[in-house]
Amino acid sequence: MARPISFLSDYGRDDDFVGVCHGVMAQLAPEARVIDLTHGIPRYDVRTGALILRRALPFLPAGIHLAVVDPEVGGDRLPVALRTASDERILIGPDNGLLSLAARRFDGAVEAVDLSRSPVRLEPASATFHGRDIFAPAAAALATGAALADVGDPIDPDGLVELHMPLARLEAAGIVAHAMNIDRFGNVMLDVEHEELAASGLRLGHPLLANDVPCIYATTFADVAPGELIVYQDAYRTLALAVNRGSAAERLGLELDHEVRLRPSP
Repeated sequence: MARPISFLSDYGRDDDFVGVCHGVMAQLAPEARVIDLTHGIPRYDVRTGALILRRALPFLPAGIHLAVVDPEVGGDRLPVALRTASDERILIGPDNGLLSLAARRFDGAVEAVDLSRSPVRLEPASATFHGRDIFAPAAAALATGAALADVGDPIDPDGLVELHMPLARLEAAGIVAHAMNIDRFGNVMLDVEHEELAASGLRLGHPLLANDVPCIYATTFADVAPGELIVYQDAYRTLALAVNRGSAAERLGLELDHEVRLRPSP
């Protein structure tokens, strides 16, 4: 039985890129189910792709996870596939940090291969469409039982590119977090996960200051009136900021990596 394939990219839906990749996988692995995670990653935004892949993976069946956000396609970066230490997940994509956060979530990569000379790639391989010619054929082969060594040349998994981002830190009066992602509603995901909240001093239902702007630590948007700012745990149990029927990013003037100082209101 074929393993499922998930597919994330910045290809969008206006062109034929996604459909062509699906076609390649359907020809080579017709029994494999392909789950489109999203193709709405902002163009060339490796960081957002990595964050979304990391947070979504625990909700996807263990299988083959294809991710393509590849601004350096055809350059020096390697096309790779890796196997995670836990859950036996296979990640496929460019070695530009896109896969690193997801791999770390499953205890890192224990095996990796370079797909540059993959025996399963389509020939002649385009220099600008590795999604179709290299990644999709590798995903199909791996989904139908091939081993990593069957689709690429072994490389040291410790040498894969890591994506490095700022880390939240505790202070006596609260926590200093960072804006990690901003969605289309203006909700701001912070780099504080559920396990870190206990030490932060933040308490559900209590008033807070976010960069000195009054807010409340709430469960959901409906806990406050329209236009009010809240701190909450999002669907992935990560701390986030939102404005009920508004944009927290605009309210606080936040962009990616900006600091957010959260502390109890005096």
